[in-house]
Amino acid sequence: MSVLLMLMSLCVLAQQQNRLVIAYVCSWTDQRLPNPMLMTNINYAFGHVNKTFNGCNVQNPDFLRKVVALKQINPKLKIQLSVGGWTSGNFSEMAADAKNRMMFAKDCARIVKLYGLDGIDIDWEYPTSSEAGISSSPNDTKNFTLLMRDLRKTLGKDKLLTAATIADALYVDFRSCIQYMDFVNIMAYDVADAPKHHTTLFRSPLSGRITVSEAVDAHIKAGVPKNKLCLGLPLYGRGDHGNNILEHYMKTGYTGGYYKACWDSVGQVPYLADWSGQLAWAAENTRSFAAKCQYIIDRDLLGAMYWETTEDNAQEDLMNTVYLSLLKYNKATIPLKQVLVMTDGQENAETEHLRALGKSLGFVVNVFTPATPFVDRLFARHHLLYNVNCNMDALSADAKTAFERYIDKAEGSYLAYNADTTKHWAWYNAFFKQPQAKHARTILYKVNPNLGYMPRLSTYEENKKQALKWLLRLE
Repeated sequence: MSVLLMLMSLCVLAQQQNRLVIAYVCSWTDQRLPNPMLMTNINYAFGHVNKTFNGCNVQNPDFLRKVVALKQINPKLKIQLSVGGWTSGNFSEMAADAKNRMMFAKDCARIVKLYGLDGIDIDWEYPTSSEAGISSSPNDTKNFTLLMRDLRKTLGKDKLLTAATIADALYVDFRSCIQYMDFVNIMAYDVADAPKHHTTLFRSPLSGRITVSEAVDAHIKAGVPKNKLCLGLPLYGRGDHGNNILEHYMKTGYTGGYYKACWDSVGQVPYLADWSGQLAWAAENTRSFAAKCQYIIDRDLLGAMYWETTEDNAQEDLMNTVYLSLLKYNKATIPLKQVLVMTDGQENAETEHLRALGKSLGFVVNVFTPATPFVDRLFARHHLLYNVNCNMDALSADAKTAFERYIDKAEGSYLAYNADTTKHWAWYNAFFKQPQAKHARTILYKVNPNLGYMPRLSTYEENKKQALKWLLRLE
């Protein structure tokens, strides 16, 4: 019995070690590099089929080199060039001509060697379809298989060859081409617009044309083995992207009081509802990501893919959820919230009390003083900055700049215990007097306030747990 248990444990361990997490990193965003320890693979977006249909152009090659340099931090990281994307054309013409197709495949192999990449990802959206405004042909599905064959020839067996596919598993003859491919990334999102949710795990009244679980079943039925399936997860929401509140909600948690945060218990997804109760914004959070990760584990899929890294919040909560669930613990795991206590360097009762609360509410406490060497994203990694008795004037120039960004971009929440203005920091004083002008969740508490602009929030001490839940978005 003990030998059997040991073998079962080794099997589970092997599953954990072999599971993949693929992150799309885009060339046109703010070019913020992700934490490479949270993933096993990066797909760099994008390369494009050139105008003569016989080669590949790489967007922003200098940034690609920076992405490849992440291997210095994580030597096991695999990096592919993703070719295509929505509205990226010239695939149909290239794949239809044997000479052009082979020249394109050879150029992809050249690019892989030139930049030190680990393979190619094809994101043709979609063979035989002009939905994205690109040319298409009835022969595209057959030619897609030939393209996979030719790419495998030029790349060799040791390089990765993958593809991103529509949730419905349409347009590709998987039974013919899967032999050439290492795995498939299912784009199990963007299947509906509000008032429907674009990526419910299971079918509910809010579901669009297909659910995440239905997308997985569709691919398996189409001929893709489970051990070659990676489930695509969106790090973004969907709705009216022209609405500034909705567009930034998943990063800031700010609703302006116009929307109500809701949970679809059947579809296993969050959303914002308007005054009538109708879905206005289809969202994701750590709870929904954990549910999808558990689904990946339960179905024994190869792993997860997500689009795209700069869409996550400052603390990278969603990416951390995927990392913890799939790569570290092999079970759905939601990361703990992070609180940075800002002090003058002396431990005090308030800090200890906060640590005790953290054990019950689910957050970790770290300590910062003006003497602490400031490193990039120190503030941004924390969900709450809790100023106990830190002299804000004493912060370094880098720390002040980071704090201003933290508040201006609503990267997290701020609580000032026994709050007061500063002598020399004009930005902080303006924020202190009118915190409502910012979207960051803020509580400014004064034990013995003077008369004037500083209100006394007498209920804070009496309702500290509720205040922290609100600041940390634990409600």
